Amino acid sequence: MLPKHKYLLTYRYAEVVQDLNVEFCDLFISKFSRTHDQMVQAARSGKQNIVEGVAQGRTLKKGEIKLLGVAESSVEELISDFEDFLRQKKLEIWQKNHPQIVIYRQLGIEATRFESPKVLTLPKLPIEAANLLFTLCHQLTFLLSRQIAAAEKKFIEEGGFTESLFRKRIQHRLPK
Repeated sequence: MLPKHKYLLTYRYAEVVQDLNVEFCDLFISKFSRTHDQMVQAARSGKQNIVEGVAQGRTLKKGEIKLLGVAESSVEELISDFEDFLRQKKLEIWQKNHPQIVIYRQLGIEATRFESPKVLTLPKLPIEAANLLFTLCHQLTFLLSRQIAAAEKKFIEEGGFTESLFRKRIQHRLPK
């Protein structure tokens, strides 16, 4: 049995983004630049905060929500870096209805399937590689925002771990 986070679509997207981002940075960003390090760390932070947030979710729902928010912020930072890269290289940021973006969105779905995911390779052209990662990051932030909203709803409806223990304790004390 896999750890809980491995079943999450957000984790699988974050893993694909992290792997492709490292490759992107090594190919198109100087290894000696601060941007390279920051982009690699932002992708790693996105993935790792999903892992840590889900791990905390059983006992600290507020901690889960906070860490998922940090993950979302890290991916938003990465989106900004890809926008900067494309703008500074005088390359077009493709709109979401661009034919290639439609293909990239489908590739993201195929690469993150739990059963037999398709391996996603980074395009060789900088405009294609940056727009692919830009798209995957947008998909990931959309999914994270939905995951955060669901965790918030569950917290509001059910309370946290301490409240759950208190209810169980009260039930235990009731005459049988």
